[in-house]
Amino acid sequence: MKFALYTGCVARGATKELMISTMKAARDLGIDFVEMKSAACCGAGVLSEQSPILADALNARTIAQAAKQDLDMITICSTCQGNLKKSECKLDSDAEYRDKINYVLKDGGHQYVSGKTKIKHFANILAAPEGLKLLKEKLKRPLTGLKVAAFYGCYVLRPSELSDFEDPDNPTGLEDIFSALGATPVFYDGRTKCCGFPIVMMNKEASHKMAGNALVDAIESGADVVVTGCPLCHLSLDSYQPEIDQLRQKGYSIPILHLPQLVALALGHSPRELDMHKHIVSVKELEAKLS
Repeated sequence: MKFALYTGCVARGATKELMISTMKAARDLGIDFVEMKSAACCGAGVLSEQSPILADALNARTIAQAAKQDLDMITICSTCQGNLKKSECKLDSDAEYRDKINYVLKDGGHQYVSGKTKIKHFANILAAPEGLKLLKEKLKRPLTGLKVAAFYGCYVLRPSELSDFEDPDNPTGLEDIFSALGATPVFYDGRTKCCGFPIVMMNKEASHKMAGNALVDAIESGADVVVTGCPLCHLSLDSYQPEIDQLRQKGYSIPILHLPQLVALALGHSPRELDMHKHIVSVKELEAKLS
């Protein structure tokens, strides 16, 4: 399998350790990722509020770059996935608007062509039958006894008609991956809700309350670790967790992993190899369980 890898901004900036696990996991699984180094930011849903045309043009340019390589595109960020798919939908459903966007892209040598490139999240590749089979074949450290709670991230589920998960209201793709790795999935109400990151700059208290509610729900449902497919969710749930803990006043904490980190652990890599010591919430208890 070979894909054009769209990393997004956060995995190349604030959470660089997530890229390490992504590349190690892909290599061990025999998946070839060709990084799209000149791709632009997806806009994170913020840019489209100010300039929908600019946001769609940037995303059309990114999709066109993957098409030039004759590769489908893979993302490791729920937010990027959602924004790219929204732009794709607008461009595919309105020929006049697509022509307008392509006029903007013309000087840069790019043109968007409907249907030429599929956009998939890494989770959707791994959760497919072929991906689950591959995980089981390559498994080196079964995560037996580890209770793992998924946090999907809202952009990869909503709007539901654009989601690649079979049932966006009650998805099981991440939990299927956890089971393939030998872990025990934990189902809880907060797994499909928003982490609060989109409003953290406008209303930090409300943002932290949203994240805190999900974390408390996961912990009280028995989880040892929360795993997300979105670097922005990772930031919200890990980096802000000390502040969230103060807000919730429960005295709780729980390590947060990005999906490729969990996969790379199961493929035999150590937490130190994956730079998991850079997380805000300590992974020492997780290391102890794995050992």
